[in-house]
Amino acid sequence: MSKPAKPTSGLNPKGEDMPFEEALKQLESIVETMENEELPLETLLARFEEGKRLTQLCQAKLAEAELRIQQLEKTATGEVVARPVDLGDQG
Repeated sequence: MSKPAKPTSGLNPKGEDMPFEEALKQLESIVETMENEELPLETLLARFEEGKRLTQLCQAKLAEAELRIQQLEKTATGEVVARPVDLGDQG
């Protein structure tokens, strides 16, 4: 027997963004449930939509982290400085 769909979102109970690791864990759980359980179409669609939201949240968190890393660069003297980042590849 299938379990009822448990609505989740990219926000924690306080309405704040969840950490990347938590979002990824929830996404993995959704995928596993969809692969291993026989769920009604309505439940599958709800899980798919939630998975899509979590995927977008994870992608945004990764893009933000990548941007922060790219902004730091050491000069020849060892000083860490911010440098411009080409955002043309994002999308």
